[in-house]
Amino acid sequence: MTQNLRAALVVALLPCAGGAEPLPALNLAPEATTVSGLSSGAFMAVQLQVAFSKSIAGAGVIAGGPFGCADGNVYRAVRVCMNGYLGTADAESALDEIRDLAAQGGIDDVSHLLADRVYLFHGQADDTVARASMDALRQSYALLGVPDTQVTYTTRINAGHGFVTERGDLGCDVTGPDFLIDCDFDQAGDVLGQLYPDLAPATQARPDGLLAFDQAQYLQGADGMDDTGFVYLPEACVAGEACRLHIALHGCKQGREVIEDDYARLTGYNRWAEANGIVVLYPQAQSIPAPWWNWFGGNPNGCWDWWGYAGDDYLSQSATQMAAIARMASALGAPLED
Repeated sequence: MTQNLRAALVVALLPCAGGAEPLPALNLAPEATTVSGLSSGAFMAVQLQVAFSKSIAGAGVIAGGPFGCADGNVYRAVRVCMNGYLGTADAESALDEIRDLAAQGGIDDVSHLLADRVYLFHGQADDTVARASMDALRQSYALLGVPDTQVTYTTRINAGHGFVTERGDLGCDVTGPDFLIDCDFDQAGDVLGQLYPDLAPATQARPDGLLAFDQAQYLQGADGMDDTGFVYLPEACVAGEACRLHIALHGCKQGREVIEDDYARLTGYNRWAEANGIVVLYPQAQSIPAPWWNWFGGNPNGCWDWWGYAGDDYLSQSATQMAAIARMASALGAPLED
């Protein structure tokens, strides 16, 4: 580790005025950045992968749906993309949206998606997000030309709506807070194993490897995001070795304001990260109370913006939440934009 890098890390890890820490600049391989998410985080993971496809090499999607499914309408998000009461998600519409945005220069060219690796998961007991939405997402990757050999789609587990763990307080087929369910299945390893086929066996995560950081300095006015986020730093990455970045996005009601750092600690990503030199960034969304006169307004459950509550532009690289996450990745050493 060079003296300059060590000094930079020491400065970066000092507490900032708000009590959290700024992100450190690390030695990352930008071409190896991946993203994953559950539920609203899954929809956001797809948005990030598509918008920044030149820089993001793969995505893990757990109970989500196709790009642009909500079409800027929260009612459609709930009644079509989630429970399917008024119709089903459409892969061809997603493809049209992606091509239109790419033609306008709002997102990277779709050709960059062809090399991506993709992990898809839907639990058999999940009645929160319809299986049809995940099927449409699978179809959209096929329409985009992503080879079948680069996509895995798991539907065999009788899991409820949640992130699947090997140990948890909720039964496998349960859907409820904190949406970390016990199916004796290592989903974090399954996700990272698909996105990074060269994984070494997991090891013990270091308790002091998980840090809170000052997320506020990267927001630039982005609505629906907490002032504090989390990041896991493997010892090798802190020492200056070349590492990779994985962005892990929680679901609704799983942000810091509700379950503190449980998503970052208990999903299981960190032990795989420690063994494989993978920095895990855990951005945090937060709630925006709905106005009394509009049950479908605001963001009361602390979801990521996949229907437009933070602004009409929520799908492009300039969307406020995605741009904020891009700034965090850049601060760590893995810029998503040229």
